[in-house]
Amino acid sequence: MNNTTKWALAAGCGLGLMAARRAWLEASYGLAGRTVLVTGGSRGLGLLLAREFAAQGARLIICARNRRQLQRARDDLESRAARVLAVVCDVTDEDQVRRLVRTSLTHFGRIDVLVNNAGTIQVGPMEVMTLADYQEAMKTHFWGPLYTTLAVLPHMRWRGSGRIVNISSIGGKLSMPHLLPYGASKFALVGLSQGLRAELAKDGIKVTTVCPGLMRTGSHRNAWFKGRHRNEYAWFSISDSLPIASMSAQRAARQVVAACRRGDAEVVLSLPAAVAARFHGLFPGLTADLLGWVNRMLPEPGGIGSRRLQGSKSRSSWSPSWLTRLADRAAVAHNEV
Repeated sequence: MNNTTKWALAAGCGLGLMAARRAWLEASYGLAGRTVLVTGGSRGLGLLLAREFAAQGARLIICARNRRQLQRARDDLESRAARVLAVVCDVTDEDQVRRLVRTSLTHFGRIDVLVNNAGTIQVGPMEVMTLADYQEAMKTHFWGPLYTTLAVLPHMRWRGSGRIVNISSIGGKLSMPHLLPYGASKFALVGLSQGLRAELAKDGIKVTTVCPGLMRTGSHRNAWFKGRHRNEYAWFSISDSLPIASMSAQRAARQVVAACRRGDAEVVLSLPAAVAARFHGLFPGLTADLLGWVNRMLPEPGGIGSRRLQGSKSRSSWSPSWLTRLADRAAVAHNEV
């Protein structure tokens, strides 16, 4: 047996052991009968995560700000035989978050898993972003997850176990142009999530940081666009729909739930996102230069300036079109319309 064959066998055995360990960890944390709280659970990835948790036997608490969307999500989940508590809650309001957790504990008696998924996104050049945009992003992506985590921690510590899943973004590892408030706030969430994992391990609580790349959730319709909003919406919605660059949201939800069960420290979703994160880690200067060139190709300031409109009000001949067909279908399927 030559050295090449020996190395190949060793690598194969190593990969096999890693796969076996992942399977064992996933199987050791069943979700049947557990209670899962998903913020931003009325549409998009949050709704898909709720469906996946329900399919594995979990009881659900979903919250969102929009009562009508929340009702539709509850009806959707109950049609799948899920036990669901739907609570109107703005996670940027600490008092509302405390009431949400109290109501949840009164109703189900326990919270085993917290998924911090609620999000917002503002798209446009830095010149049209205001201080309010940064404040909104930080309230939603940093303070919201912190409020919910602090609210459930006493219960999880008392039980000596728990799972917390923080849905960040590849934008929390690599800040993209025209998404500055979003990227800055997602970086903050990554830092919070990593620190929480280290500090809460002694309490039997595992924290998972999730950094998805582009996903076909349909959320482009409800994102906020500024400046030349129709042009911004076009590039954003087309990127969200490309089959190679973007990932099926259903597959993303399955991978997030599997990572939660294993108690993984971090998961980066989609091969392009993983490659981009690794490339940036190895060549940060080159990455910054490349993103500078990307920024030159994006729309210039102008249009509606610092005002903002949702994607559904930013249509053009480019979007919706055949180029955005996959993302538009996802919007209908995931309660984004």
